[in-house]
Amino acid sequence: MLTCSKSYIDIPFAHRQHRHTGHCSFIHGHNWSIRLTFACRERDANGFVVDFGDLRYIRDWIDAHLDHACLFNEDDPERETLVRTLPGAWKAYTLPCCSAEGIAEHLYSIFDPMVQQHTAGRAYVQSIEVREDSRNAARYQPDRKD
Repeated sequence: MLTCSKSYIDIPFAHRQHRHTGHCSFIHGHNWSIRLTFACRERDANGFVVDFGDLRYIRDWIDAHLDHACLFNEDDPERETLVRTLPGAWKAYTLPCCSAEGIAEHLYSIFDPMVQQHTAGRAYVQSIEVREDSRNAARYQPDRKD
């Protein structure tokens, strides 16, 4: 198996951990980084796992959904009220869990199918690491049976 990785750094977005008993229950932001590790068994005609120059579709997705967004857990009881109260004041993005761990797992479910589609199934996302500022990180890697 061959691997390579690509990092997207300094992506500003906010989130709120509504179940948290401390200050993380308030909307707050970080500069996030996302590191994707790609894998394949057979390189492409250029000898690449993935062509870094052809990954614009991932950057475009990040820009459209996360950049300067506010992430909410889908079960946040205040989400709808917050989003409706100030329409146009922010870009809201809802996912199952907006912890760093939840974001990593969610992004895997978005990016792995994209990579497999763009490489005709030859390459896939092996893991995703999400960094919250420079000190905290979470990594998601599914169990693969191939």
